[in-house]
Amino acid sequence: MSLRVLRFLTAGESHGQGLLAILEGIPANLEISEDYINRQLARRQRGYGRGGRMKIEKDRAKIISGVRFGKTLGSPISLWIENRDWENWKEKMAPEGEPPENLLPFTRPRPGHADLAGGIKYNQRDLRNILERASARETAARVAVGAVCRKFLEDLGIKVGSYVSSIGDLAPEIEEEDLLKRHELAESSEVRFPDPSKDKEFRSLIDEAKERGESLGGTFVVFAVGVPPGLGSHIQWDRRIDGRIAQAIMSIQAIKGVEIGLGFEASRRFGSQVHDEIGYETGRGYFRLSNNLGGTEGGITNGMPIVVRAAMKPIPTLKNPLKSVDINTKEEIKAGKERSDVVAVPAASVVGEAMLSIVLADALLEKLGGDFMEEVRERYQAYLKHARDF
Repeated sequence: MSLRVLRFLTAGESHGQGLLAILEGIPANLEISEDYINRQLARRQRGYGRGGRMKIEKDRAKIISGVRFGKTLGSPISLWIENRDWENWKEKMAPEGEPPENLLPFTRPRPGHADLAGGIKYNQRDLRNILERASARETAARVAVGAVCRKFLEDLGIKVGSYVSSIGDLAPEIEEEDLLKRHELAESSEVRFPDPSKDKEFRSLIDEAKERGESLGGTFVVFAVGVPPGLGSHIQWDRRIDGRIAQAIMSIQAIKGVEIGLGFEASRRFGSQVHDEIGYETGRGYFRLSNNLGGTEGGITNGMPIVVRAAMKPIPTLKNPLKSVDINTKEEIKAGKERSDVVAVPAASVVGEAMLSIVLADALLEKLGGDFMEEVRERYQAYLKHARDF
């Protein structure tokens, strides 16, 4: 499935010179700055349990093209994020020449990582040629792209946020705050949980896992409020907005489960306890009395907040590695080790915001069209009036 109006590509390796992203399809005259993008990149780097790499990198995106004097031109936007760690890797990752004589190939695939499957697929005897691109370092480029799309959504009154709901088996009850309040509270938490008073419990769990040489996964919620009804379509399988959102979130490294609204819980309830009853008020239009379905029905947004929960597996690099097989000798051996986090669920939630922003921006442009923001805004207001008066 490909994006319909927006297209983006990322390139670069974890320890290469940097990350490059190209985004095409953003209308002209959207105000955007490097500072705005870099604030989102900084959010991705935070979180208790992150590894040493975050102490080295201070991610900052440089706008290379597609923006002039603070406004988009309608042409492709290219973004560059330098890897500061390149200085320590430029001989091992050089694009030209021969490998240094003392360079040892990575031949001990890690269970749970792309190492072995990618090595087989691309016929690589040094699995570093796989792990470098498979690394979640790539998500920095996605967050940069997502920041531009997020700014587009904000221009139309749509806000995207997230919060962590569990790490490992620790899932404290969350107070019944609205979504934006949960996001606000999460921003002041070390693990992005919407109750900073629980940080001590999470730190203890993470410290214990680190002491044992373990890693942890968890779950997070990403949402969007102010989304209009009518994005996506029931017409074909690949136009359904819930499918597009699920694919985007599942594409984030280490995500193994995605649900929208009640998700799996809906399968355990009666229909009367699941489906969102409909109301109507003059001037407001249609609304729902609940949001169990997470803002989508029949592959189309219904005007309620989009609410998505994602499950992230534990990071596969372990201080005490699991059993593996050396791809050259075929002998049993402990898996290889790389510098890694103990837990990256807080960072993944920020990446989730980026991916949801990209999908929703694409769906809005698919619905509205428009080559410049003034045109998009006019069409959007006309459509919102249609939805209210229907």
